[in-house]
Amino acid sequence: MNRHSAFLAGLIAVALLAAACTSQPIQRKDGSSSQQSFNVTDLAKGDIDDVTEFSQRQIIASLKTLTLKFYLRNPNEWRKSGFASADEATTAVFAPLAHWHVSRQSKLNWKDSLNNAWGEDYTGDRVKALMSGLLIMQMAAFNNETEFFLLTKVDPQKLYNAARNTEAVVWKISSAKNARGEPFLLSNAIDANGVANLSFEREFGKLIGIEDTLALIIEDKTNREIRFGVVNAAKMVFLPI
Repeated sequence: MNRHSAFLAGLIAVALLAAACTSQPIQRKDGSSSQQSFNVTDLAKGDIDDVTEFSQRQIIASLKTLTLKFYLRNPNEWRKSGFASADEATTAVFAPLAHWHVSRQSKLNWKDSLNNAWGEDYTGDRVKALMSGLLIMQMAAFNNETEFFLLTKVDPQKLYNAARNTEAVVWKISSAKNARGEPFLLSNAIDANGVANLSFEREFGKLIGIEDTLALIIEDKTNREIRFGVVNAAKMVFLPI
């Protein structure tokens, strides 16, 4: 057997072993599975790459959940964009992820998009502006990569900054009001019985927690020390990504 054939045989053996050792996936209530199909490119990934990809998927999942929740709470916004439903509008926000590197959305300025969400004169879809801005910022924190390998570099500082910027956005959502004293976007609420619905706050908290945890993991593995900074939330001066 020549060297090339031996190498291919080794790859196949590793692939078969990985398939045989796969544990039972978690089955969720909605019928989805946590199991990811094996690909030969997985052999070029380290543990930290798997953690990074998993964290990115969880971040995107949280953003999708928040987008749908905002559209359901603010139905006039998806109607501004001409969609037939909140679900359809949500799908459109994340459609560019399928070809993110060449998408127009990945080149937009996330700061401008976020600021449009609470701009007094902005007449467009505020939910789209908000969640597109957050998506672009989060992806920029991952250097706009959607797959990670041993030589892929992720800066923990960018992840830390994205988490702080997200905190500032959460504050702005709850505090920014139009000239009539009404919030630009409805989120958390208190029902007629005085019971608070803090589902938005919990989902944002999960999102921020994932980024902070991943930043610390990468910092520890790469010895790249995070410089702790503070966002000027009142003036919406974001930390750079």
